[in-house]
Amino acid sequence: MTQDAGDKTIRRPALSGLYVILDPSVCPDHSLSDVLKASAEAGATLFQYRNKGASMKAAYEEALSLRKIAHDLGVLFIVNDRCDLALAVEADGVHLGQGDLPLHYARKLMGPEKLIGISTHTPEQVQIATTGQPDYLGFGPVFTPGSKLDHDPVVGIEGLREVRRLTTLPIFAIGGIGLDHVDFVVRAGANGVAVISAILRAPDIRRAVSDFVARISATALPAS
Repeated sequence: MTQDAGDKTIRRPALSGLYVILDPSVCPDHSLSDVLKASAEAGATLFQYRNKGASMKAAYEEALSLRKIAHDLGVLFIVNDRCDLALAVEADGVHLGQGDLPLHYARKLMGPEKLIGISTHTPEQVQIATTGQPDYLGFGPVFTPGSKLDHDPVVGIEGLREVRRLTTLPIFAIGGIGLDHVDFVVRAGANGVAVISAILRAPDIRRAVSDFVARISATALPAS
């Protein structure tokens, strides 16, 4: 994807494959830095830092350390919810929820070169988000999430298939996705899968990531 910014053309990386969400509340047995390193070494190239319980100072320190590791490993690092935190640590972008800053304001703050993703849960939200042209959409929960109790209604494979027809933006399916679900969500139109519990709670993170990456690559992506 490209985007004109004055006389300069912004080149976007291909957004697909495995999207690992780093959330310390879901990962009590491993440090997030170890998860990031192991996942990147196993083939993951896109990561999101999500910490809804930390103070801004603590989140800044943790995110800054992770961003440095991601930079050294050559992978993309996105911050959940907070444009200010994303800018402070020089992240590659921000991921916005439905209750976060509106996309056009986030774009003004972040600038044209940063990635912006939006969480969506309904066809209407997908259509509205698409008009603002973020870089990608998260859509779900496709299945019942293992990482949160207060989730939006489960959309299922048919819900994912329905919204694929509504946008040409990359879609990352999220919500309770395990390795056995990958074939179904990719064939329903997802460009990638965003995973939390299936990676962060895996006994062997490197193996889990490698299996996800291989399964996604082996499944033919449908035309969008």
